[in-house]
Amino acid sequence: MDYEIRVVRPEEWPAVKELRLAALLDPVAPLAFLETYEQALARPDVFWQDRAAGASHGMAARQFVAVGSDGVWAGTVVVLVEDEGAVDFFGEVVEERQAQLVGVFVRPEARGRGVTEALFSAAVEWALGVDGVARVRLHVHEDNARAAGFYRKFGFVRSGGAVPNPGDPSKVDHEMVLRVG
Repeated sequence: MDYEIRVVRPEEWPAVKELRLAALLDPVAPLAFLETYEQALARPDVFWQDRAAGASHGMAARQFVAVGSDGVWAGTVVVLVEDEGAVDFFGEVVEERQAQLVGVFVRPEARGRGVTEALFSAAVEWALGVDGVARVRLHVHEDNARAAGFYRKFGFVRSGGAVPNPGDPSKVDHEMVLRVG
């Protein structure tokens, strides 16, 4: 199946919600996401409307989706632009303008078909085109070997930074940065 990789549109908030709920049902969701299925399900429609609208344009965030020829969304990645001096969602002060990839999910039936690579390529290209973005990073839970393996294959390397996992402070999320050039 062919996939179109593109940015979400504001009116597609129901699909944004559906894909996020599907992601939160994945067996590795507790390692990969900072919210539960129940928390996301309880959010009002206006939350999803704002989320889709905010990630569809502007320079603070962008959500990319892989849309199959059948119209089904196969996967997603979100790019957050973090400005110097801002505090990221782990509570750390950002030292230079950078982009962080979050919310990565590809449906099981679409894995191994190049969807994740295509999503990451689009996300990284956009991120590096944002004025002043010096690097692209992400965080991966120490027990999420599947994700870490893909990130390494794509060109991310551990920076040496790590933060306690918000859901289980006895575990860490390792920072990985993209080798550029």
